[in-house]
Amino acid sequence: MAAEQKTERKPKPLPFVANFAAGAIAGISEILTFYPLDVVKTRMQLATGKSQGLVGTFSSIVKEEGVGRLYRGLVPPLLLEAPKRAVKFAANDFWGKTFLEWSGESNMTQQLSILTGCSAGATESFVVVPFELVKIKLQDKSSKYAGPMDVVKQVIRKEGLLGLYAGMESTFWRHVYWNGGYFGTIFTVKKLLPKAETPKDQLLNNFISGSIGGLCGTALNTPFDVVKSRIQGAERIPGVQPKYNWTYPALVTIMREEGVGALYKGFVPKVLRLAPGGGVLLLVVEFTLGVFRKALGPPYI
Repeated sequence: MAAEQKTERKPKPLPFVANFAAGAIAGISEILTFYPLDVVKTRMQLATGKSQGLVGTFSSIVKEEGVGRLYRGLVPPLLLEAPKRAVKFAANDFWGKTFLEWSGESNMTQQLSILTGCSAGATESFVVVPFELVKIKLQDKSSKYAGPMDVVKQVIRKEGLLGLYAGMESTFWRHVYWNGGYFGTIFTVKKLLPKAETPKDQLLNNFISGSIGGLCGTALNTPFDVVKSRIQGAERIPGVQPKYNWTYPALVTIMREEGVGALYKGFVPKVLRLAPGGGVLLLVVEFTLGVFRKALGPPYI
């Protein structure tokens, strides 16, 4: 009986810089693959009337503005994606270790996984706001900005430096809900999947769990993403109270004026991006961390 028992090997803990680099590489890989869906999603969320849907919005952008418009605003998220994803996975690693230590648990639990994800999302949100604001303003159909720096200059001139942080509160909630759903779901799905016997099986498990995590995270956070897009897309007029300002009152306003379904505008392109995108993220992160572990010596302890 004793001979049959095997001590489960654990991946070697890696320094912060390794987690940071893995997250950065994963983020850039994901955004270069799925960015046009983000443009379509934003257009659908900014529309206050009846939505054209995924195909209609995509077709109208290409027909009226050209294929290049599907990559309008790519520079800010591309510049952001490395630090954003790096912060996400590095923060998830940091908070995971911290909560394990505080709780006295030896292994991650479902509750700790969700708490870790939410904390990582909150950390990440403080990094992304200015980049998200610039991206939204460039993706808007009515955008007259010449480029990213033009957005920054005009926002600072009209509203000061804090103008770049419009939508901070809604961004905070968007990232808390997405990361909590994403990492919490990954934990559950990995437990349900057959144990990986080969590296190929491990990659497949990572892609499946990451994709399902992306789906669940998107289902949870889409209403907050709609509000964020509305807040950041609006032009601020001095002395005039913005229609959309704080997250939860804005959710009520949208439901009252446009119906509950409006809170899920852009859900289809968003989930088409973030479900497989979540799989790509986790797959690339785990693959890259595996490379680091091999380079730094035996990959397991």
